[in-house]
Amino acid sequence: MPASIVLRGVSATTPDGTALFSGLDLSFAACRTGLVGRNGVGKSTLLRIIAGLAAPASGAVERPARLAMLGQQVAPRADDTIASAFGIGDALARLQRLEAGIGSLDDAAEADWTLPSRLEDALVRIGLAGLAPEHRLDQLSGGQQTRIALAAALFESPDFILLDEPTNNLDAEGRRAIGDMLAGWRGGAIVVSHDRALLRQMDQIVELTSLGATLYGGNFDHYAERKAIALEAAERAAEGAERRAEAVDRRIQAQSERKARSDARGQKTRARNDMPKILLDARKDRAGRTAAGNAVQASRLRETAEADAEAARARLEIIAPVALSLGPSGLSAGTRVLDVTGLTGGHNLERPTIEGFSLTVTGPERIAITGVNGSGKSTLLALLTGALAPMAGLVRRAVPFAHLDQQVSLLDRALPLLDNYRRLNPDDDETAARTALARLRFRADRALVRVGTMSGGEMLRAGLACTIGAGRPPQVLLLDEPTNHLDLEAIAAVEAGLNAYDGALIVVSHDRDFLAAIGITREITL
Repeated sequence: MPASIVLRGVSATTPDGTALFSGLDLSFAACRTGLVGRNGVGKSTLLRIIAGLAAPASGAVERPARLAMLGQQVAPRADDTIASAFGIGDALARLQRLEAGIGSLDDAAEADWTLPSRLEDALVRIGLAGLAPEHRLDQLSGGQQTRIALAAALFESPDFILLDEPTNNLDAEGRRAIGDMLAGWRGGAIVVSHDRALLRQMDQIVELTSLGATLYGGNFDHYAERKAIALEAAERAAEGAERRAEAVDRRIQAQSERKARSDARGQKTRARNDMPKILLDARKDRAGRTAAGNAVQASRLRETAEADAEAARARLEIIAPVALSLGPSGLSAGTRVLDVTGLTGGHNLERPTIEGFSLTVTGPERIAITGVNGSGKSTLLALLTGALAPMAGLVRRAVPFAHLDQQVSLLDRALPLLDNYRRLNPDDDETAARTALARLRFRADRALVRVGTMSGGEMLRAGLACTIGAGRPPQVLLLDEPTNHLDLEAIAAVEAGLNAYDGALIVVSHDRDFLAAIGITREITL
């Protein structure tokens, strides 16, 4: 029987006791499952609970014995090698002793002569062929380390592999390698990701929201289509239930007004003494019984309508929308924005990363800077903005610009977000500042949170709010991997906002869906 993972009534809370999710009943078959949801909804926590690395607040998890997990942070020790990452250092040493003629009987009994070829095959599959088992991991790029970690997790063929944002910070080659490995994987996989290209390779999608978890058969595109249809239907149902509840209220009000008019007429008739008292009393008694019956019926109708409306609202996740609305930058089509001639620079004086680079940007061009990890994309942005002094060449910046690097270093981590906004946008008053921050979900007290306590995704949203969210955005935006820590909803909002932006864009990104969505007009590969 194929291995599976079963969750029964699983709940989780944050350290301060805030509920993340409750009563989850889920079953994961031995296929590829994408796990999506807003930042902060508990995807990584759920993955750790499934892996047995964290305990649920309540509920139980049934998991196969052979299960491997790859978290977001791959941090090898200084002496780690490829062999130690795969957990085969001792086994390879045993083979070396046997080959040298100094092996023991135990070595001979435990030797696995397939190890070297299996390791070589694993390295070929992730595009790192030729690396020796003793190659140190700290001599590899972060993306290469991630690929090694994934290959190592799959090496012993676990029943299930759990991956948390495996393509974050990977270049196009690394992303393809991860995709190819998962495409050929025949076990179960649960993949937390906002990488739409990777999610298209999934067999099914589970969406985690504040309301619970919903399973969608098919890949990301099918999920997006079905999600939109379900959301529209839920919104229509909620609006219809609200209208019915309002209609009941109007009916009750009309009945009340009719009774008031009837009572007034009865009092006038009684005051005129032109009808026998016994007849007046009979009419009053009949009217009272009718009114009481109407009141009971009205109360039942109101309760039913309110219950229907509440049930319809319960099917909708109430979240603060991300609405990135940009003001005009004022950049005209013929304005020379940037002139770069013979630019050379980097962090190593003896080995510059960028050499002899030239570029001219005119008007609202949209330029993507692409290339493998380590090719100098982030370094180039630092040179263009003046954050890093060039060794040679000339950079002429003709219009106001903003640079959002991967560390969001323009923000002072010791200050609250509101103070950061006012520091970067001194012409905006507090009302304008709070309005700009609210567009990216930093409302009320959230605007007063110290930046240093924010998550990576929150910090990036904060940086966007403080730069392109200002009343007068800069005429050139330089963005370094802007979607890396954003959830799918926030990515869509940023795409919509940048499509409305009328200035020039220079963007470093490995997210091809994002680059296509914002209308890149030129691509420069380093």
